[in-house]
Amino acid sequence: MTRYVIDAPTLLRIVADEVTVSPAHQLVAPALIRSHALCLLLETVDRGELTEREALQRHERITELKMRLLNDRVSRRTAWQIAREHGWKSTYDAEYIAVARLQADGLVTVDAAMAAKAEGIVPVPPISVLTAND
Repeated sequence: MTRYVIDAPTLLRIVADEVTVSPAHQLVAPALIRSHALCLLLETVDRGELTEREALQRHERITELKMRLLNDRVSRRTAWQIAREHGWKSTYDAEYIAVARLQADGLVTVDAAMAAKAEGIVPVPPISVLTAND
């Protein structure tokens, strides 16, 4: 089984596009992903891109998606180290990258800024790998 870390924007894309993740893959993420995705949904409602009803329906689908969520001291410490090594002011992105480094085969992201941060630290395959049957 291949393990892929996904970030909140990718989680929202999976839900919005109704992507079916191959059973050959396991989704992994830091425990903060659902809260992060909820914040992003609220922002889309505030910008008028989604109705509140649509956003809450997507939130329901987020909670139904099977993911292994991690929030242990080793991943948090690794996130700290990654953020410090790269001069980042926050550990939020580093948490996704740390979990990918420790527990997965790569970080799948639809966010170009996140992909740029992760490049050279962990593999960054495209979202299409999630539907492939390895």
